[in-house]
Amino acid sequence: MAKALLAVIFCLCASLATGPVSAASAHKKPPTWAELTQEQKAILEPLAADWDKLEPPRKSKWLGIAKRYPAMKPAEQEKVQKNMQPWARLTPEQRAGARERYKNLSKLPPEKKLTLREQYEEYLKLPEEEREKLRTQAKARKSAAIAPRPAPPAPPPAQSFAPQPSAPPPPAHQAAVAK
Repeated sequence: MAKALLAVIFCLCASLATGPVSAASAHKKPPTWAELTQEQKAILEPLAADWDKLEPPRKSKWLGIAKRYPAMKPAEQEKVQKNMQPWARLTPEQRAGARERYKNLSKLPPEKKLTLREQYEEYLKLPEEEREKLRTQAKARKSAAIAPRPAPPAPPPAQSFAPQPSAPPPPAHQAAVAK
């Protein structure tokens, strides 16, 4: 027990001897475009115009991709380059939606994936005007599905099932006259 306590004290002393770690060094700010290496600039070139506007977490993710990029197959590299700028311009909500759609598509059975792929290829063969028309219709359907539904009609006023008072009985003298 004493040895373990001495080891902990020794580790604490050693860490204090090296000096405190500043918050700036623990959370180093990602580099500006000018501070990137030539290799990083070449890989991240589609982001050049937007780089300095990106949030630090997004810059860090792109730097991680740039680090893995040399180990990727040429087809993967081409795909990364092609999709880099459009993806970076998406809002966080749009990226989350894209990830969710990807997750849902990946869960589909292979035959359904094949059918969707064939439908998409047919869509790509359509003239641009026709595709724009279909996009507009899809947006309208989506807006209609999201639009708030009208409130259901108000129920009729509650009816009381208590006996309602009837007309007062005729005065006694009128009852006698009627006889």
